[in-house]
Amino acid sequence: MTVHLVVTTATPDRKSGEQLAGSAVAARLAGTAQVVGPVTSFFWHLGESGQGEEFNVTFKTTDARYAELEAHIIENHPWDKPEVTAVELVRGSADYLAWAEESTRRD
Repeated sequence: MTVHLVVTTATPDRKSGEQLAGSAVAARLAGTAQVVGPVTSFFWHLGESGQGEEFNVTFKTTDARYAELEAHIIENHPWDKPEVTAVELVRGSADYLAWAEESTRRD
């Protein structure tokens, strides 16, 4: 059975989020990606708390493609240590999940 994932990261601006989303989908590492924002983030970084504007980028993929997608995000991200997290989808419509599998299948 295929494991389906929602993978997320955050970027400092819309342009870098769109570049990550577009390049991951073009490489078939994700079937789809959405860029949402701006959002206000509160965080702990370099020994102090901070606040800033970010854009959330969400990818839909399969576990089989996760490692490559993670590497792609890290390699192409403007930050040195970007967030890359994944949550398993426990349910989804059969047609959508089949589409996600087909969209991320290696040729």
